[in-house]
Parts: sequence; C-alpha cells; structure tokens
Amino acid sequence: MAQTAITKEEIMAVYPKVAETMADALGCDVADVKLDVSLIEGLDAESIDFLDMVFRLERAFKIKIPRGKIVENARGDLPESEFEQKGIVTENGMAQLRAYLSEIPAERFKTPMKVAEIPRLFTPETFCKLVVRAQHEARAAA
Repeated sequence: MAQTAITKEEIMAVYPKVAETMADALGCDVADVKLDVSLIEGLDAESIDFLDMVFRLERAFKIKIPRGKIVENARGDLPESEFEQKGIVTENGMAQLRAYLSEIPAERFKTPMKVAEIPRLFTPETFCKLVVRAQHEARAAA
C-alpha cells in the first residue's frame, strides 16, 4: 500500500490538538510538547503513555489507530526477517525507519538499534503523522 506524502500543512493542522492531547496524557505543559522533542527522553513518556496517547488521539480526532502501527508502518513492505534479526534492526530496516521517521534527526538513530528502542525515536510529529495517515485512510475508506 503506497503511503501518501504528508505535507507540513497537514501536520501543522493537527499539531495543536495533538500537543494538547499529549500534554494531558503526560501531565506536562503544552508548551513543552514541541514537534521534535523525544517523547521518552524529552517528556519522560513510558510505553503505557503511548497507549494512553493513542486512545486520546483516537477520541480527539474520531479516528482508529491500530496498535503497533508505527513500527509496522515503518517496516513498510520489508519482510520482518529483513527489518530485524534477533530483535536488532537490520541495515535495510534502519534505512526504512529513517525514511518513515523522516522528522527524526539522523544522529538519533543509534546502531545497532533494538526493535524495542524504536519508540525512543517518537516525537509529537510522529504522532501528528499517525493522525494524518489515519485521516487519509478514513477518507479513502469513506
């Protein structure tokens, strides 16, 4: 399935509500929820917070975001065996991840990277893109 390119305008259109939703979920100030801050390293989010944020975003935007979608989408058409081996992201997997998480600065992609560490890369912008993709899918399905 081809990914529709997401424009900066689309991201900025959902960002205020995403930031507000995340600030609520994380109990932080909405001003701290910058597009490019690491949710885990910058805002002390934990994996349970990701679930909470996804639920809240689904409610706020009236969309469905399937669980585990970010890592799955990042993998794209790559078979799992080419994306990761023994829990470590492969070179092909890293290339795929960098392309999918294009908003993340290159220096944040550590190699070797464990699949379990992928969420450390996520930023509010990652979630904005998730919301926009879900909106595209909902429109395509309508």
